[in-house]
Amino acid sequence: MHGITTYSFIWAELFYSLKNEFDVIAVDLLGCGDSDKPIDVDYSIKYQANLIFEFTKHLKIDKFHIIGHDVGGGLAQIFTVRFPESVITSTFVNSVAYDFWPVQPIVAMRTPIIRQLAMATLDLGMFKLIVQRGVFYKERVTTELMNYFFKPMRTKLGRKAFLHFASCLDNSSLLEISDELKQVKTPVLIVRGDSDIYLRADISLKLNMEIPGSRLVAIADAGHFIQFDVPDQLYATVYEFIKNHHYAA
Repeated sequence: MHGITTYSFIWAELFYSLKNEFDVIAVDLLGCGDSDKPIDVDYSIKYQANLIFEFTKHLKIDKFHIIGHDVGGGLAQIFTVRFPESVITSTFVNSVAYDFWPVQPIVAMRTPIIRQLAMATLDLGMFKLIVQRGVFYKERVTTELMNYFFKPMRTKLGRKAFLHFASCLDNSSLLEISDELKQVKTPVLIVRGDSDIYLRADISLKLNMEIPGSRLVAIADAGHFIQFDVPDQLYATVYEFIKNHHYAA
């Protein structure tokens, strides 16, 4: 599961690497990518977690590994706590958690006048600055990559959905489960790009400290969008973790 400003495309390299051995599903959260974009419903991560649960039941998938990035990592935390019987392992990649988020510029999007301004002025150049700040290897932010990032923003509905998603984000649903995280029995992997300027190192350190038996992997030359900085290392780390637990489940 992806975070805000992205959709399922962010997992492309990991997806194609893992699909040789596993069935892999990369979702577009409600309001993102190619999913529906109603703006009269809740896009909070608690609501999205319930949607993902219903989605897996609809597909008759009883147990699976869950991987979340950014806001998707927070969603994965909620899912792991609320539906532990469905989860074989959980992986949080540069994830939000506790009350360390939301961060700027997402917080600004809660202000109506800022949302109106963003609706009118959000362009590819502005979006590229957000992405460039989130990667370690700046040269990897190519025109092709930015076309993927910006695709949902090319329509008025896509921009409205993005801004609505931002306005729905708060940390209350993760604070609600902070005590329950300490009781999690699911194997948990925490991956952090140490050059992430959007989310502090404290988040990963606290998750690792409070989730029993969790494993933390920190990668120096990776930023927030770690999928583009070190795709091979991310794959190797996730694959080893999943495989070690998959056949024992």
